[in-house]
Amino acid sequence: MTNAILLIEDEPDIREMLTFSLERAGYEVWPAETAEQALTLLEGPLPSIVLIDWMLPGMSGIELARRLRRDEHTASLPLIMLTARGEESDKLQGFDIGVDDYVVKPFSPRELLARIKALARRTGQPDDGVLKHGRLVLDLTAHRLAINEHPVSIGPTEFRLLELLMLNPDRVFDRSQLLDRVWGRSVYVEERTVDVHILRLRKVLKPFNLDHLVETVRGVGYRYVRENPG
Repeated sequence: MTNAILLIEDEPDIREMLTFSLERAGYEVWPAETAEQALTLLEGPLPSIVLIDWMLPGMSGIELARRLRRDEHTASLPLIMLTARGEESDKLQGFDIGVDDYVVKPFSPRELLARIKALARRTGQPDDGVLKHGRLVLDLTAHRLAINEHPVSIGPTEFRLLELLMLNPDRVFDRSQLLDRVWGRSVYVEERTVDVHILRLRKVLKPFNLDHLVETVRGVGYRYVRENPG
């Protein structure tokens, strides 16, 4: 997962306006015109939030949301539905399939940004794009790691691994889950590749005596434990 927003909107003017507003607010935007394009993008690393227009050509936004909720890979993605359909029955249909929020057109970019930040807080994501755990600060927008307030060099894959683990402290991920979430389903690599990059991540943290934060759970996988402030 990244500080990125997947925006699925078939109207070019609306898509460009929202892309401009979101990028100006510090988000990385992945634009898609159709549900089918969005599904292809979701084969890679996942975004932090998905914005879905209800009325899409081909597969509708509501059907796309239903598919995302049924798929283990995308089931926990925060979803916001964008639509001109403001009837109560339409909203209930969206909420029934697991949409997290519902924004009725026309809406201002400021309202949408407020909804995005509120949803990020509810789902445990940093609404300012910065993860802070003890001495570690991970800037998801600038793709930078700082420890003890000093910048630390880290590779892109190790960065994504650390981001996923820090977003889910104490959760154990097996190797196949890490491959799907960090490398994406469209990339075919051996599970041992995960072990190699975990070792590289620990090497980044070791000079600060923080390599123990990335734990091995024997026979299962890996997890991140918060630094003990004491």
